[in-house]
Amino acid sequence: MPGGGIYPGLMCGRFAMNDAVNAMITDFVLATGRDPSEWMSSWVPSYNIRPTDPVPILLETFVDRSAPSAPSAPSDPTAPTARRAELAQWWLTPSSAKALRGSAPMFNARSETVTERPAFRHPVKRQRAVIPAAGYFETMTLEGKKVPQFVRPPHGLLYFAGLYSWWADPDLPAHDPARWHLTTTILTREAVGEIARVHDRTPVTLPRDLVDTWIDPHVLGDAGLVHDMVDAATDVAETLVFHRVASPIRGDSPETIAPA
Repeated sequence: MPGGGIYPGLMCGRFAMNDAVNAMITDFVLATGRDPSEWMSSWVPSYNIRPTDPVPILLETFVDRSAPSAPSAPSDPTAPTARRAELAQWWLTPSSAKALRGSAPMFNARSETVTERPAFRHPVKRQRAVIPAAGYFETMTLEGKKVPQFVRPPHGLLYFAGLYSWWADPDLPAHDPARWHLTTTILTREAVGEIARVHDRTPVTLPRDLVDTWIDPHVLGDAGLVHDMVDAATDVAETLVFHRVASPIRGDSPETIAPA
């Protein structure tokens, strides 16, 4: 894992959510008419988020009139929707999986094949999410040594394009709300610009004005949509900057992402 070495060859393997992310999500929730304390009570900003950690994601779901709280979406693409900020396990688990976490790393999804892979081709259609972040960690090889870097935008936040999936625990009864687990993954693409010096892959970082389109379940997530989003994300990717951080990456505070 970048910055940790657990998942070699994969990225992004750690990222940070600071107070600015907290403020952005709070505004998102307020715009829905809901009380931000509904989700804030179970999450605090984190500067060292790792795979399988719970992370807040932004999504828009169909509202099933017969079962408003059901996590599954109705088949009618014209159904009304509701926006939500929810905590999700950062490791996507397909609804058909037998266990909440399998052996294959599922915290990243390659944008080039996301509409083809069995684990992702259903979620990408109408179960897309955005994960706001202050930046992410990546490992850069300098003089034969792996040196952790923190990659960030020159200002503002990053908006990772993601997918989500609901997994039902087969050991719990159907009426038990605890049986449902929300999981998520982050899309990646070929790196461009200066960040390509650090790693050949980078998250798909959406422009802020495309967040609404990406999470809208009325918009069918096909190869064309993914291509358009990746193409639009190029401008963001080309502006990313990075700085060296302390090695190994430890702790969970603003100092974790501070220049070393």
